[in-house]
Amino acid sequence: MIYPQNAVDKLGFTEIKALIKAYCLSEMGRQMVDKIQPMHQFDQINKFMRQTYEFKEILLNDSPLPIEHLYPIRALAEKARVEGVFLTEEEFFHVLLSLKTVFAVIRYFNDRNGHYPNLEALFEHLPIEKGIVNAIERVIDAKGKIKPNASSLLSEIITNIAKAEQEARKRIDHVFKSAQGNGWTADGNLTVRDGRLCIPLLAENKRKLKGFIHDESATGQTVFIEPEEVFHLNNKVRDLEFDKRREVIRILIELTDTLRPNIPLLLAYYGLLSKLDFVRAKALFAIELEADMPQLSKEAAVELINARHPLLMLNFKKEKQTVVPLNVKIDNQQRVIVVSGPNAGGKSVAMKTIGLLQIMAQAGLLIPADESSTIGVFKQFFADIGDDQSIESDLSTYSAHLSKMKYFTEHANGKTLVLIDEFGTGTDPQFGGPIAEAVLEVLNRKKIRGVITTHYSNLKNFANATEGLENASMLFDNAAMHPLYILEIGKPGSSYAFEIAQKIGLPTEVLQAAKQKIGAQQKRVDTLLVDLEREKKTILDTKRLVEKRETALNKLQQDTEALQRYLDENKKTILKQAKLEAQEIIKNANRLVENTISEIKESKADRERTKAARQHLQQELERHQLNEPKTKGATVANNQEIHVGDWVKIIESGNVAQVLEVAKDNLILAMGDLRSVVKRKRVEKVATKEVPKEIRKSHSAMVTEELTGFYPELDVRGMRTEDALQAIEKHLDKAIMLGFPSLKVIHGKGDGILRKMIRDYLRKYSQVNRMEDEHADRGGDGITYVYLN
Repeated sequence: MIYPQNAVDKLGFTEIKALIKAYCLSEMGRQMVDKIQPMHQFDQINKFMRQTYEFKEILLNDSPLPIEHLYPIRALAEKARVEGVFLTEEEFFHVLLSLKTVFAVIRYFNDRNGHYPNLEALFEHLPIEKGIVNAIERVIDAKGKIKPNASSLLSEIITNIAKAEQEARKRIDHVFKSAQGNGWTADGNLTVRDGRLCIPLLAENKRKLKGFIHDESATGQTVFIEPEEVFHLNNKVRDLEFDKRREVIRILIELTDTLRPNIPLLLAYYGLLSKLDFVRAKALFAIELEADMPQLSKEAAVELINARHPLLMLNFKKEKQTVVPLNVKIDNQQRVIVVSGPNAGGKSVAMKTIGLLQIMAQAGLLIPADESSTIGVFKQFFADIGDDQSIESDLSTYSAHLSKMKYFTEHANGKTLVLIDEFGTGTDPQFGGPIAEAVLEVLNRKKIRGVITTHYSNLKNFANATEGLENASMLFDNAAMHPLYILEIGKPGSSYAFEIAQKIGLPTEVLQAAKQKIGAQQKRVDTLLVDLEREKKTILDTKRLVEKRETALNKLQQDTEALQRYLDENKKTILKQAKLEAQEIIKNANRLVENTISEIKESKADRERTKAARQHLQQELERHQLNEPKTKGATVANNQEIHVGDWVKIIESGNVAQVLEVAKDNLILAMGDLRSVVKRKRVEKVATKEVPKEIRKSHSAMVTEELTGFYPELDVRGMRTEDALQAIEKHLDKAIMLGFPSLKVIHGKGDGILRKMIRDYLRKYSQVNRMEDEHADRGGDGITYVYLN
């Protein structure tokens, strides 16, 4: 129950229904949208919401449902019920197309048995009666006309008509040529008058040809005559046409009689098409809203996470703005939220968002909120929003408010959601505040759930001291003097009346006079609220800054640990290689020394040969000496041209890495499984032969493995949108890293929503050059080719 009835208009639910109707393909779907109302049975809400969710999944991730032909066949079925009445050719054609659509839909879901259980329940136990289709197809052709061979008599009549028309045409052509030869005819050819083929004759020659004059020209100089000998032939054709019409009616009556026993089934098929159109419209609207299915509860409670007002969201989307999300919880402990704060701070929007989303959910619609949100079931919706003064009923604004309060206090209960905007306004605040507090006390005793917006301090104090009531405020940036539109539960908010007045430019003396007129206690309370708001914002900003720094620190720590692990592994490899080379050098040195001693002994200490042997030994020692890199040499190395695939050494650490990508002054390097971005001046190019074999072999094996295991084609059909985009991102990264020129993404056609999201997502990558559809014979716009720079 909704009270008053215009509450659905003030909350925006009527506009929501109008937007859904725009997505309907048929009048019967639009009629069902008009009947949408909040439901109170949990099972019904769950069924309707899951049907919408499943259809949304079809639109986003599956092939399109074949619902092309939707006609209002209920009226045709009711017409066919009457004995002696028959359906026309066009009406039977509409029935035929509708039946084919129904059977195609049933086949669609049978092919996906179990995937969409709530949609499948729409046609559960609904038989496919192909006998109706066969009977209609025997009579009606693919263009919706009676087939010439619908009966043997009709076929005979049509043949006779053709013969008679041919004979009449041949006869009138003969007469026309004869008249032309005699010079009786006027300019022009044979023409039709009153449905009869006539010869145009000059008026002075009309007595020279026997026949029936059907018409004459505006000047009277030309008459149009049907020759007497053709007149009887045309009459024969006309008689045959009447015979044909009578036979067609007989066939249609017979076909209607065949259809009549199946009218209940025909109405069931009509109901299925209506429901599918209805659910499809709700699903398309959900996609437009980026809506999801919340958790459902049988309790009278609601918890919204990242909720957005639907109408505000659609309006902002046109202006390319975003809506500040709302987070709120109403349950058995926190039953009524008393929202305060500045004017134009978003109090009313927050309250309407809660009410509208609750009504939408209980009407079986998906809502623009996080899927972890929880929606309960309320049996009554009471709302007092806006000005309902009435001249006819002799009601002032405040009287209208009091009338609603009277109804609320008499009929509200624990299953009622109460929404009151600007509680207690419309009369002297000195009396309006206490009356509002008394009403709120009565409603609280009835355990109602609800949201109330107010500026009255006594209501804020009452909520603070009363169990079941909870203060809340709309945050306000009192430094920049503008609202933040964020609802904060737990404390009341200031109205910022003086601050806003000062920003608008009200004279200082007026503000000072106003401050002196308000009570000292009220002034202290308001000042305290402002100070609390300022401190709260400072703490909140500080907390966000700390969290941001903590996140950056954790990332830095993870990068450092990964780099350290790589260095440890690299160190072992280098040491092993160095030991092997050292062993080889020692072996060669031993042989060299032994050879040198042997030569000296053989030459019996000959001075020249001894000197030459020592020089040879010194040269070998110098060749294996380790030279420290000079700064100048490093600079020269840095000036060398570095390309993708080159090996470089990081100057500070001495680690060897391979270049994956060159971007201006930055290099993207591969060190094992680790990827790092390093400034060009921090590395020097090294020859490939100077890189340890283990490092080259490891990197080569890794690249070879990635190349052999990678295929530049990705099929995302059947995936959720988020999963599909994530898979595409990973595949795109590999394609870019391995140097592939293009990538093939198979997403299917559907309604084109997944294709649009994928292409919009890929356009943000600078590495993507262009995107094209596959050839029409090989998938068309169901496949996207992504060409890379």
